[in-house]
Amino acid sequence: MSIDFILPDIGEGIVECEIVEWLVEEGQEIEEDQPVVDVSTDKALVQIPAKYAGRVIKLHYAQGDIAKVHTPLFAIEPKGEAAEAPTATAPAAASTAAPAAALAPEPPAPAPGGETVGSHKVLATPAVRRIARESNLDLTLVPGSGKNGRILKEDIQRYLAAEAAPPLPTAAVTTVAEDRIEAIKGIRALMAKAMMESVSTIPHFTYVDEVDVSDLIALRLQLKAKLADQGIKLTLMPLFMKSLSLAMLEYPIINSRANDDFTELHYLADHNIGMAVDGKAGLLVPNAKRVQTLSFVELAQELNRLTEAAREGRVAPADMSGGTVTISNVGAIGGTAATPIINKPEVAIVALGKVQVLPRFDDSGQVVKRQVMTFSWSADHRVIDGGTIARFSNRWKAFLQDPSAMLLALR
Repeated sequence: MSIDFILPDIGEGIVECEIVEWLVEEGQEIEEDQPVVDVSTDKALVQIPAKYAGRVIKLHYAQGDIAKVHTPLFAIEPKGEAAEAPTATAPAAASTAAPAAALAPEPPAPAPGGETVGSHKVLATPAVRRIARESNLDLTLVPGSGKNGRILKEDIQRYLAAEAAPPLPTAAVTTVAEDRIEAIKGIRALMAKAMMESVSTIPHFTYVDEVDVSDLIALRLQLKAKLADQGIKLTLMPLFMKSLSLAMLEYPIINSRANDDFTELHYLADHNIGMAVDGKAGLLVPNAKRVQTLSFVELAQELNRLTEAAREGRVAPADMSGGTVTISNVGAIGGTAATPIINKPEVAIVALGKVQVLPRFDDSGQVVKRQVMTFSWSADHRVIDGGTIARFSNRWKAFLQDPSAMLLALR
């Protein structure tokens, strides 16, 4: 007897998700808690595990389909005690779901890389199917050398190598490029909606300045060598964040937010500082919680965790919520200045430009070589005026240019 696994609530306010990749196939035996499918929500890539051990009977969606929360995701024939479970089972959060028969979508067409020819199903592991998809390769064309004709990674490599072999000389053929249409969904759709809401409801203004980070970079190199023995990777970001938190203690309005009808301004106690990370799932902005209470080492460890998760697109919803101010390090890719859009309901965001080696005058009027970075603040002009952002920025800049002052200000 098979039962349906009901897609549970996977985040506050999330009602649907995109099927990114099935990690199992129909007929496969799986274990309890084994990852079954990667789905993309509005905020991150989430991996759904199996609730029971057993055999997968049916996958209700194909790759790229949109699955609704509280509807059947896949059917499984459980083994052991789980086999006595009722016909339509769901996690507690999904107990009010409608009957599976009424909610199950029409059987999807076979996904690329999981084709069936006649009554013969292509045998390949999820990893091999992923390689095929990335290479736009039809697996039904690849001869399998594994057991029962299973297609191995080496089979794909041989097939692609043969396809790439230089063809016999023929008459020149002109290839004409064609237009293509791509659906806007997932993280890209969320970002579009959030940015449109931000610029249409918040009066932005931008403040740009430069900071000499020569001494900060020197400090980072000293600390990096010491932390490397502990297996901790130290970038400049923990130093930027910690100094920003110190400056916000003196200018708490930067860490505030207004209510929906803009009748109250809430001053937030915790400095949950976000950082924009360009990862597999698109641009994600996880935030480090309570930065004002963390040491440099603790902050470096937390940022390493968040960065790795964001690059893989697997940030937990808790890490994405509750941010109070955001840092966008566009300079890591290129560019010296930007006009960032505020991450609503925050009231400020800063974009860091790339570090440049530039000539500057020292105290004696001599030209010296310094490492200089431009930064660009965007602020909510309903909350923050030009004088406030300038004074706050100068305080932050002072910590960055003189790290010893930052260390003295730590509590």
